Amino acid sequence: MTVTSVPSGIPKEMRLIEAVKLYPKITRYTFFIMSAIVLYGFDLVIVGAITAVPGFQKDFGQLHDDKHIIPASWLSLWQALGPFGALVGAMLAGWVQDRVGRKMCLAGASFLSAVSVAVLFVSNRPAAIDTRRAVFLVGKIVQGVAVGMINIQAITYVSETIPTCLRGPALALFPAFTLLGQLIGSVVVFLVSDLENESSYLIAFATMWPFSVGPFVLALLMPESPAYLIRRKRMDDARSSIRRLFAPKVDPEEVFEKTRLSIEVEERLARQVTYMDCIKPAHRRRTWIVVFAAMITSIIGLPLLSTASYFLQVVGMSSFNSLLFLIVGIILGLIANAVSVWILSRVGRRRLTIYTLIIGGMLWGGMGICGFWDGVITVWYTAISCMIIVIIVGVGAWPASFAIRSEASSLRLRSKTQGLAGLFDHLSTIVLNLILPYIYNPDQGNLKAKTGFVFAGLCLVGAAVTFYDVPEMKGRTVLEIDAMFRLGLKTREFRNWRGTTEEIEAAVREVEGDDAMELLRAREGSKATSAELPARSSES
Repeated sequence: MTVTSVPSGIPKEMRLIEAVKLYPKITRYTFFIMSAIVLYGFDLVIVGAITAVPGFQKDFGQLHDDKHIIPASWLSLWQALGPFGALVGAMLAGWVQDRVGRKMCLAGASFLSAVSVAVLFVSNRPAAIDTRRAVFLVGKIVQGVAVGMINIQAITYVSETIPTCLRGPALALFPAFTLLGQLIGSVVVFLVSDLENESSYLIAFATMWPFSVGPFVLALLMPESPAYLIRRKRMDDARSSIRRLFAPKVDPEEVFEKTRLSIEVEERLARQVTYMDCIKPAHRRRTWIVVFAAMITSIIGLPLLSTASYFLQVVGMSSFNSLLFLIVGIILGLIANAVSVWILSRVGRRRLTIYTLIIGGMLWGGMGICGFWDGVITVWYTAISCMIIVIIVGVGAWPASFAIRSEASSLRLRSKTQGLAGLFDHLSTIVLNLILPYIYNPDQGNLKAKTGFVFAGLCLVGAAVTFYDVPEMKGRTVLEIDAMFRLGLKTREFRNWRGTTEEIEAAVREVEGDDAMELLRAREGSKATSAELPARSSES
């Protein structure tokens, strides 16, 4: 018989408003913990777009053709080592939060963020300009470590605490709050850009302190993660935390038992696997898809779009207009992110990614062609192209890549595979941030708008890789996806494949083992009890 996506006894649908009413406390805590991501977006713009402020360029830059610019060598280091700090922070957070808890990790990262702001605030004090640049670099690295820790802590807390029916909407807050923080930060930078002295960037730096205090206060008020407490064998504390998060509308003891069972099985799975398993023949194909999906954010040009204000000044736009376009771009990104939630629920990830990568590549290529001419038309065409690219990838390849990353990873190797994905995501961003200033900056490659050719090529290659390697997994359960990969179906055969219950369970047992089947059944039992949606792989 044909397997359905809804197990027996589980309601086919729970509306978002119904889930919020059933879990009001955990919904509030989730909203507040994800709001810490605003700090990430805010700091990303403040310490990134500040290079487009004339006052900062005067104190940290050099004259080039009677205009202050940031040297490509330092711009490269500033743009690359911030993400490197975030990579270090993400790795450090995984170690710290498993030893001191989610709350203490968040509090410590918030304190570190405040320290980094202090370093940035005094970066203009040294007399030697290279020393100033070096102090600013240290501040960016420390801030990267802090926000990297906060990001991982927030995602970890939400993913191991929130019910399945709320997990998708909750994690969708990540890009939304990131863009909200960027919007607030870009408005701050825009408002201080008219100041010609050091006050312009010092005011912008000072506004980062309140955003560092917020997560610290939150860490003092929120309950500790029940999953962490269970792993530390603090069962009474775990029950108390669950009562604060779920009572009285949901039975806390039932949540406790389901969480404990799930953790026990996951720990058995974790002891059986290593990173080498990710590249063994049985899982190599899935690992490649996850790693490729993680690099899509770099392929579509986000490293350049995130510094669009300075890039547009290099092309020839005024400081005022470039910062204004930065604000418009972020607003468009917010709108695109909202629209993508609707589109991803109706359009397959594979087709959406291919089409938007091809369109994005054409837009980047048009920008590159326009770069062969100088003048006002080239400047405005470049700016408008950046805005359209933000919309196209914002509703397509960008959000779809997160769904592909989640869906393609094997249950037994999920933590290891996602760790590799995060590593390659950061590395691809770091590499592009290192080389881009040498491509477009006036004191080096001076390619300006012709930089678009770089991402035109990357987008077209990405579209080809997606066509040949990335199957359609929308609407499939974890069991079905495991079975299709185990059977070695060709990429284009995934969409129409239907299997029997026996075929699916046999494939999962062969690849994942009996422990994985036990974990899946435990999760299905938890969802049946809580009247939640069946666990599709994008929400697991």
